[in-house]
Amino acid sequence: MMEETYAECVIAARAELRAARQLLSAEISAYPTPISGCDAQFNHLLAERTRVTDALSQLDASIFVPTPRMPTPDSRIESR
Repeated sequence: MMEETYAECVIAARAELRAARQLLSAEISAYPTPISGCDAQFNHLLAERTRVTDALSQLDASIFVPTPRMPTPDSRIESR
């Protein structure tokens, strides 16, 4: 059995999240009208689509990890 690399796992996660977002968007588009503001099922679908979209954004976000040479994102000098 071939082991997956970290990068392959992230690529697979992105693909699955994109597929989930498409399925949620299709379900939202096919939802029967009229939609009232208190329709819990519709609101749940919207919330889930937002969660999936946020997860995709987090996978693409650049994360800053402070180090002694760069304690803040804007510093370019050693902090010693």
